[in-house]
Amino acid sequence: MALVPVQQVAQNQLSPPECRVAKWELPVTSQNQPQNPTNQKPVIPPLVPIQKSPFPCCKDDISCLDKQLWGENNQLPDKKALITSVDRSLQYLSSNNAAAPYQGYQVEGITQERVIKSLRRFRELLQKSKSPIDLNAAIAREFVLYQSVGSDSKGSVLFTAYYEPVYAASRVPTVEYRYPVYRLPQDLQSWLRPHPTRLELEGADGLQASKGRLRGQELFWFRDRLEPYLAQIQGSARLKFPDGKQTTIGYAGNTAYNYKSIGKSLAEDGKLPLEGMTMPTILEYFQKYPQDLNIYIPRDRSFVFFQENHGSPARGSIGVPLTAERSIATDKSLMPPGALALIRASFPFVNKATGKMEHRIVSRYVLDQDTGGAIKGAGRVDYFLGTGQVAGDRAGVTVSRGQLYYLLLKL
Repeated sequence: MALVPVQQVAQNQLSPPECRVAKWELPVTSQNQPQNPTNQKPVIPPLVPIQKSPFPCCKDDISCLDKQLWGENNQLPDKKALITSVDRSLQYLSSNNAAAPYQGYQVEGITQERVIKSLRRFRELLQKSKSPIDLNAAIAREFVLYQSVGSDSKGSVLFTAYYEPVYAASRVPTVEYRYPVYRLPQDLQSWLRPHPTRLELEGADGLQASKGRLRGQELFWFRDRLEPYLAQIQGSARLKFPDGKQTTIGYAGNTAYNYKSIGKSLAEDGKLPLEGMTMPTILEYFQKYPQDLNIYIPRDRSFVFFQENHGSPARGSIGVPLTAERSIATDKSLMPPGALALIRASFPFVNKATGKMEHRIVSRYVLDQDTGGAIKGAGRVDYFLGTGQVAGDRAGVTVSRGQLYYLLLKL
């Protein structure tokens, strides 16, 4: 949802020169592209194997190391969290649900069996490794990296982030809690297309759904008009009730429309400049002009439905719980679900001494466990940052270009 200046992986922060970002970019050439005898535009696969690992070149470049496994940026080590995330992917990959996505997968050599073996071996190496350097060296010996061709066929990937917000809510409507989120209608599959738009479902003010198709489908009520909409964008939320109890809600389905960014609509109307726009600036705008929520929220025709998860953590599209800073969302029509990946880009961190947000280039081993309405193509990744205010603050200012790799054991 946030629209902010895109930060490149800065070359002047990397050393030595041979380890600069150019070495991490994908050299897509005609040799990578399948022959096309009909003279039509060649179809480039979303992932291309890298013949030479980038790790040796980056021996003296700490941004190539996943130091967070041992603790960095004022955060505690999260090796156990990554192992848990690996186990969750293995759980999915060993289920019947994983068979169909890997049946005839479009990238040669990427199979369900190979992804499972790769995760198991990575788990072993992760437990044995004493440092990020040890881990990278082991991966360079045993794994092949498949790089995303990105949005430009040269490996450029746009990274954004999402999180699980925490909102005050009520199980019943009151004068204070008026704005609902909705459970999935049982007859949604029989709805005629085009589906009703957001405006048609809930009205401009978000209070008219009880007069139409969504009558009786209310799940929980919120105080703020914007909060149930933001929950739809994030796909999950943790709710706190007036009696102190809590629960969670998660994605259950959606109408057949593409998501339209509210920030983009504001920029199109000249309400906010596109350059420098962040989630905080969007929220500040609506605090000043709350009446405009009834103009801009309905412009997003898509609509998301929820289910109560009774305190369970946010789940990804493959049905497993997401892990903060170890789960990503990609276009599942292109990328291998549940697979192990490496991301490298600039992400924001809170400086505990100053309280300010600082961007740093980092590498992270992650699991591909989710998707999103705005995550389309080989050049998009959404990075899950966790639950609550800090995660939301960081997600709101995350947007940068970097690289995405998938790790598979050598054949």
